[in-house]
Amino acid sequence: MTVTNPLAFTRRTVLFLPLGLLACKRGEVVHELTGATMGTTYSITAIDRDGAHSTSELQDAVDTVLAEVNTQMSNWDAASEISRFNAAGAGETISVSPELAHVMKAAQDVHEASDGQFDVTLGPLIDLWGFGAKNPGAQMPSEDAITTALMASGQSRNISVGSSSLTKGRDGTEVYLSAIGKGHGVDRVGEALERLGITDYLVEIGGDLRTAGMNPAGRPWQIGIEVPDATTEGLQSVVGLSNMGLATSGDYRNYFEQDGVRYSHLLDAKTGRPVTHTTASATVLTENAMMADAWATAMLILGRERGMEIAEDLNLAVLFVERDPSASELKFIATPNARYSALQA
Repeated sequence: MTVTNPLAFTRRTVLFLPLGLLACKRGEVVHELTGATMGTTYSITAIDRDGAHSTSELQDAVDTVLAEVNTQMSNWDAASEISRFNAAGAGETISVSPELAHVMKAAQDVHEASDGQFDVTLGPLIDLWGFGAKNPGAQMPSEDAITTALMASGQSRNISVGSSSLTKGRDGTEVYLSAIGKGHGVDRVGEALERLGITDYLVEIGGDLRTAGMNPAGRPWQIGIEVPDATTEGLQSVVGLSNMGLATSGDYRNYFEQDGVRYSHLLDAKTGRPVTHTTASATVLTENAMMADAWATAMLILGRERGMEIAEDLNLAVLFVERDPSASELKFIATPNARYSALQA
């Protein structure tokens, strides 16, 4: 059996690099902030056109927002809103913040539009296959174990979302927001910067990002997208973004092999088993990071064939990277979305 980094599992597997930052105009200040949050790292570049704010002022605003997001959505904080919901029993209704309700409503929308494949209740299955924090280490579960975990999964039938509440339909159902929460956190940080009058910024958390305005050179923010191959270093493309969110999800770092079969951490919500298609990564570009985050996961699980159909129906900008085993090469297929033609770069 070959295991690839099961202990250091993060959903985001493709690197984004801000490129081409040049000197500012007179009076402008570029603030660079970095740190740790949500089990990963963040990087922020904010341009203060008037030089009106100190770096510490921006850092305080960022720290406040990220602390609030964790209080609402962290599975590692036993007192968080989502942890209280996970600890509740069947039929219980838990009061939650409007922000958490908003994220859960967005998750339900993507769940329904993705044939049910985007599902924030797959935690028991992820743990069962050895890709989670509770039972790290590759393993082949039994049919009975998969069936039991599937019964607790299924967000549309096991969770009801109100304007300020969540209701659990079945014991054992738990919510994990790693596939949408980081993007939401990015958006919240961007909104905090805008409240301070910052209109030009790049915010990135764990690979999910949001851009606004222009970079110090007066150009769209230049973002490099890594080739989805754990053995290769390099960029598959560079795109210029402004006032958009972008996220990529890939399968090439988190998997195990047994008896010559490759088992990805990406699980089919209907079968409870790893997906078997040849799509290696999906990059999604939308108006905000939260939806890019969720749809990047959904598109990768769906695979290029079905994902392309849904993306075209919803006018989503998606770049699929497909493995061609016969030719030992990668193929790049983008949706014909003229508005977001940057993904064709």
